[in-house]
Amino acid sequence: MSTPDTERPDATSVLLPGPWTHRDLSANGVRLHVAEAGEGPLVLLLHGFPEFWWAWRAQLPALAAAGFRAVAPDLRGYGGSDKPPRGYDLPTAAADVAALVRALGERDAVVVGHDWGGLVAWTMAALHPRSVRRLAVLSMAHPRQLRAALADRAQRKALRHILGFQVPRLPERRMTRADDDPVADLMRRWAGPAWTATAGFAEAVSRYRSAARIPQAAYGSMEYFRWAGRSQLRPDGLRYARRMAAPVTAPTLQLHGVLDPCVLPSSARGSGRYVAGAYQWRELPGVGHFPHEEVPGEVNAALVGWAR
Repeated sequence: MSTPDTERPDATSVLLPGPWTHRDLSANGVRLHVAEAGEGPLVLLLHGFPEFWWAWRAQLPALAAAGFRAVAPDLRGYGGSDKPPRGYDLPTAAADVAALVRALGERDAVVVGHDWGGLVAWTMAALHPRSVRRLAVLSMAHPRQLRAALADRAQRKALRHILGFQVPRLPERRMTRADDDPVADLMRRWAGPAWTATAGFAEAVSRYRSAARIPQAAYGSMEYFRWAGRSQLRPDGLRYARRMAAPVTAPTLQLHGVLDPCVLPSSARGSGRYVAGAYQWRELPGVGHFPHEEVPGEVNAALVGWAR
């Protein structure tokens, strides 16, 4: 049976305490919730699916201690941010984050993105280059590289969940049911084996399962996938693909787990062809799709070094 609305968490449930502060900002016509810590040059941390800002709980204090102002927003449709009926395409999501940089009183930022946040970060670097001082992408290929990689049968199989997410209403119903757990299933399948055996993994699954049950959060997360799937042959999707041919001029770091079963390392590895600036590719042995959570110390060191 479905979970009654009265039993579902509300958006305030993501205002988790820690060495950070919470606030809401208006950007590109929506209200975005952010968690921030520290003072100094701005570092924006963009989460993926099925996460929310809390995915960066290890990076926020580490970057703050290193002299940066670290800000982790909930993307449109997630967590404590607005969940409007539309606007879940990558150009709009990138415009949200570019406007967030300005709302934070800055001209540009070091932009770090994981998974869907990585796609937003790549898009922001190509379409809003003045807003991106440096770029770091975790577990995600450049959009054009990912599109090309879909010719590979193994990568198509790895992304088969996207086909199921194209169905209206049913995926949202599954994500909010008390007797089903697609969040745990996906995370267990995508994460590295060392992390799944820890108490930290169980806590993360619990947090993300709860956040997915916030009213309209499941809808927002599914709409990103629906746009990605349905726009492939539509004018807006083809136009986006053409615009993404613009070279990324920001110095770019890619971190990718060797064991990532969602976006295969072989699919992401060629993304450097779209970067005109300095570029580094780094593979993380024994790591799956969530490097910032699986090996936070290693990722923190890499991000601090890159941001400097």
